[in-house]
Amino acid sequence: MRILRNIFLFFLPAVAVALASCTDDEDFSTSQRDVLTFSTDTISFDTLFSRTPSSTRTFWVYNKSSAGIRCSSIRLAYGNQTGYRVNVNGVFLGEKQGYQLNNEEIRKGDSLRVFIELTSAENGSATPQEVSDRIDFLLESGVSQSVQLKAYSWDALKLKAPVFSRDTILTSDKPIVINGMAKVEEGVTLTLPAGTTLYMDYDSGIEVCGTLLCLGEAGKEVTLRSSRLDRMFDNLLYDEVSGQWRGIVFREKSFGNRIEHTDIHAACDAIVCDSSDTEREKLHVSSSTIHNNKGYGIVAENCRITIDNSQVSNTLRNCIGLLGGMTTINHTTIAQFYPLSADRGSALLFSDATDTAQYPNSSLLVRNSIITGYANEEYLEIFSDSTTAEARIEYSLLRGKEREDSLRFPNVIYENAEDTASAGYRNFRNDLEVYDFRLKKTSKAVDAADPTTSLPLDRNALPRDEKPDMGCYEYIAEEEEETEKN
Repeated sequence: MRILRNIFLFFLPAVAVALASCTDDEDFSTSQRDVLTFSTDTISFDTLFSRTPSSTRTFWVYNKSSAGIRCSSIRLAYGNQTGYRVNVNGVFLGEKQGYQLNNEEIRKGDSLRVFIELTSAENGSATPQEVSDRIDFLLESGVSQSVQLKAYSWDALKLKAPVFSRDTILTSDKPIVINGMAKVEEGVTLTLPAGTTLYMDYDSGIEVCGTLLCLGEAGKEVTLRSSRLDRMFDNLLYDEVSGQWRGIVFREKSFGNRIEHTDIHAACDAIVCDSSDTEREKLHVSSSTIHNNKGYGIVAENCRITIDNSQVSNTLRNCIGLLGGMTTINHTTIAQFYPLSADRGSALLFSDATDTAQYPNSSLLVRNSIITGYANEEYLEIFSDSTTAEARIEYSLLRGKEREDSLRFPNVIYENAEDTASAGYRNFRNDLEVYDFRLKKTSKAVDAADPTTSLPLDRNALPRDEKPDMGCYEYIAEEEEETEKN
């Protein structure tokens, strides 16, 4: 649909001219003092993958003189050599037109709109290379004016719906772009080593029937993100928009999956775990960030999973949704501040049933964590009447009403549910536009974790002190001072 929309915009004619005020015998200037005015002198695209169509850019051409101006030609300077496509006043400057439009009239006080797209060829380099062109306006007076076109093209390894049927360590000296659903077959292990980035097209995701190992390291994260490198608006990257790719699905017979020091963002459902044998660990997420997804951050049905030292934040549905199974969470920041809908899910949901099945022997253990967000109640547990499921939250900061059950909620710090909706964010470093979930010194989560169950390093592999903090980030005074300076 996005491609069709781009094509529609690209071939959309410019706004119709109000001819009623003009006469057929309007004068057209041949004076070199009468020139065109442009809304910009340069159209700049962000870095683009070669052989991948860009979004559409536009600019306006104005005639602010006291007479009409006739363009002898409006021409794409390098024709078909650079991959730019130009539409002027509803006319595509293609091969049939000789990549130019002749004798275009712009009456006094009038304007026309120009649309530009780019699909660059491969450049044979491992680094982005500049792709330049220009649109030349040759006026009847002999004056030549130009608007520059600039972009950077980056060659990539493009994999179309790849099927991994044998153990594979996926590496490349070029960016790796996935188009369509990648599949890891049963019994096969796909390894993404430290520093790997997978760029996922809009219809792309990973279906794991075997095992996926994302083995990032501190400072060399594995990243799964959108393939769009450009901007939706001047102040908004596509990479900052949720729902740009499909996410990861771990099928029933997939076990032993590890996601370590990995950044997963801007997906639909970032991680989905199908119902499995709870005697085997299906997924271990550690020291990772799952942020800004247009669905769930992690949703698991009747699985054994472990989440520690991780940030799961800002999702349209629940940040973490657990339907049965056995889950252990330690030193994790679960923050629900999804900005694009008031109908967002909770930070953490735990239930012993789905619409079609019950899992009475389920368990949830949360330690040393932060569960917060906009809502007055960010932890929901929904149990059937005859359940034997067990849920325990200890040494954690919880936004919601205070529980009287001190056995299941020992040493929990409750945020005041009567506070404003953004109160939960006061624990964290920056404002709601930045979403920096490192702690402020004033947060009640500082020095409040249990030293006996605390992990030695935090999300960023920084050591925790003898009074560890709740959540995935240990408070570092020097970091907060540096943030305040910036």
